[in-house]
Amino acid sequence: VQLVESGGGLVQTGGSLTLSCVASGFTFDDYDDYTIGWFRQAPGKEREGVSYISRRDGSTYYADSVKGRFTISRDNSKNTVYLQMNSLKPEDTAVYCCNVRLGGIINYWGQGTQVTVSS
Repeated sequence: VQLVESGGGLVQTGGSLTLSCVASGFTFDDYDDYTIGWFRQAPGKEREGVSYISRRDGSTYYADSVKGRFTISRDNSKNTVYLQMNSLKPEDTAVYCCNVRLGGIINYWGQGTQVTVSS
């Protein structure tokens, strides 16, 4: 399984970015039990879960810090998951990594994409 992120960059406070994660070696429709989503890690901080989608029931999760500002979505035909980020804040600055977690046990990670929000 390979996950390749794109869409990061430098943006001013209040701006928007859309991250994309393309999965290969893993087809969204081939498995029933997985989550796919995004984590982030800022310098000197622990990695935190930002948002994910559950294949099992279609539910979505958002960290409290991003609720109302970020939206996760996926396009099964493109094997791609997106993270639309609006009203960005300097505290959103981090490396954002795509994650697939199969059966609650096996994790796959992308290399990450840098998001920098200037004040």
